[in-house]
Amino acid sequence: MDNNLNFNSDFVTNDASVAKSFVSNVFAYMALALGISGVTAFLFGTTDLIYLLFSKTGMTPLGWIVMLAPLAFILIINFGINRLSVPALIVTYLAYAAVMGMSLSFIFVVYDFGLVTNVFFITAGLFGAMALLGYTTKTDLTKLGGILMMALIGIIIASLVNFFMNSSSLDYLISCAGVLIFTGLTAYDVQKIKRIGAGVEYGTASATKLAILGAVSLYLDFVNLFLFLLRVFGGRRD
Repeated sequence: MDNNLNFNSDFVTNDASVAKSFVSNVFAYMALALGISGVTAFLFGTTDLIYLLFSKTGMTPLGWIVMLAPLAFILIINFGINRLSVPALIVTYLAYAAVMGMSLSFIFVVYDFGLVTNVFFITAGLFGAMALLGYTTKTDLTKLGGILMMALIGIIIASLVNFFMNSSSLDYLISCAGVLIFTGLTAYDVQKIKRIGAGVEYGTASATKLAILGAVSLYLDFVNLFLFLLRVFGGRRD
């Protein structure tokens, strides 16, 4: 009986160790993408490169391509996960981060730089707290994830409606709801990633691919949380 207890204890320890290593890799990939996006957004948003994307009459052809390209990258990463090699998937992921940075460059035109900086640190703190909660909690967040995904669909529909209504009050409510949704999704996704990590063989190609998929999820949680917080705090330039 003592031998069985020791075996189970070792198994749990190894299982937790693999999950921890996997989650660490996911966060490393996410941080790399955020860094690339941040640098790219700053370069385009604070220099004359912005005119490649936006003109006095609106978005340029390149601007439209940049705005729509991230969706194409997401589809390639998700549906090509089994066909792409690990190097090809990493290159695609990094290219996605760069294009996302270009598409996010508008924030330096629309919002004050000080606000962008402050909201970034607020986002980082909130994201970190919820990620820690998702990693350490014993509560199963599966049902919460389902509810949050339905709520996300709801605010997407509301945003489309408000595109025509142009209601500032509704926009504020959507922004507040977006903050709550992506705050919750952060905890949910981290818990899901931890569970995936416990079942993968560390160091394999499959583990790396799954880590990149997890990084994409957390990257999107962070970026969307950041954008919704910017809308809540306002501070648009005149």
